[in-house]
Amino acid sequence: RCADALATRTPVEVRMPIRNRTRPVGTMLGSELTRRFGGAGLPDDTIRLRFDGSAGQSFGAFVPRGITMTLIGDANDGFGKGLSGGRLIVRPPDGVSFKAEENIVVGNVAFYGATSGEGFVRGVAGERFCVRNSGAVVVVEGVGDHGCEYMTGGRVVVLGRTGRNFAAGMSGGVAYVLDADSTFSRRCNPEMVDLEQLTEPDDLNFVQDIVMRHVALTGSTYAEALLKDWAALQPRIVKVMPREYRRALQNEARKKQEARSKAAGSRAAARTGDSGSPSTTAGTTHG
Repeated sequence: RCADALATRTPVEVRMPIRNRTRPVGTMLGSELTRRFGGAGLPDDTIRLRFDGSAGQSFGAFVPRGITMTLIGDANDGFGKGLSGGRLIVRPPDGVSFKAEENIVVGNVAFYGATSGEGFVRGVAGERFCVRNSGAVVVVEGVGDHGCEYMTGGRVVVLGRTGRNFAAGMSGGVAYVLDADSTFSRRCNPEMVDLEQLTEPDDLNFVQDIVMRHVALTGSTYAEALLKDWAALQPRIVKVMPREYRRALQNEARKKQEARSKAAGSRAAARTGDSGSPSTTAGTTHG
């Protein structure tokens, strides 16, 4: 059904049911897309797939840029593992009797080893969420134990409670956690990270913008209510910042500043040299 998109880059939309014995949906399609178009993939949303039901393990594994997969239902373990530029969205069906933000909708090791792309999870994820994430941007409404373990890049927004041992071995990337009851520090592993208030404009804008997108893509009434009280929400969001990552960013910023200063000095020296050059106008000799 996606042959036209692969052959001519024509956008396509496909909707189909899914059952939990179906694994790992999207991976072979993603492999063929990468074989044809390389690591850059296709423009976002070129291939849009919607599934209704309960997905098996490894839904959306290794999906590259150009593929957007929306799951109306829930998924087993390995959701989005190795995500490579694609976009994954999961939410419960309309009219369910339970609150998504209080129930697990994707299993363990979701987004394990993701390198790029986006994920929007309306509901709670199981254990070891975003372990070894190195570049994906993901929003979720709660996670189990060992969230963001060994993470090296990317950004994760958790709009609910975490399990224990959050950020163990986290050396890069940034996590933003809603600490509604001021207990997150007891569940976070402090060995390699610092917990900071959300004060930088870049952080504030990023979190607000990504949560707005989460609402638009998942229809989350929970996240929508948080946004309506954004002024009160802001002080309750904790930024989880790896110390080594901060040092690397500071070193990079210092090198850029030194390069800018050196370039400015060179330009100033050049201007001074030009203005101080003697005039070479030729004179006329009269006989």
